[in-house]
Amino acid sequence: MSLVKYNPLRNLMTNAFDVDRFFDDFWFGDTDSVWSPTVDIAENENSYEIKVDVPGMKKKDLNISFKDNVLTLSGEKKEEKEDKGKNFFRKERVYGKFQRSFRIPQDIDPEKIKAKYEDGVLTVEVPKTESTKAKEIAIN
Repeated sequence: MSLVKYNPLRNLMTNAFDVDRFFDDFWFGDTDSVWSPTVDIAENENSYEIKVDVPGMKKKDLNISFKDNVLTLSGEKKEEKEDKGKNFFRKERVYGKFQRSFRIPQDIDPEKIKAKYEDGVLTVEVPKTESTKAKEIAIN
């Protein structure tokens, strides 16, 4: 095991996309008191792909907006109506509103952003512009 000096900016430097988590960690510490879905962000040659785990949610309860190169995902997971007379021994499922914001590089075309929701996973595809795709350069 190696010791590493704590650096509160490390997460921000390693993941420039995750604006909201930086501020959450700064103000509230590493807490799970507010529901926040897990997110994967990947990049390929043509686009950025954001996958958000939101099981049990309905498509109509999810919102996506894009402004000033910030993609914001929000929604509300509504609690199921409970039958009266039930005594819960454990209740771990979480409900409520969430909002996640990600700064997106400027090399994208906002008019071509697409989203789909399938099997509890929201996938947002953010296409890159033609000018920023990798090009092979011949050496003379």
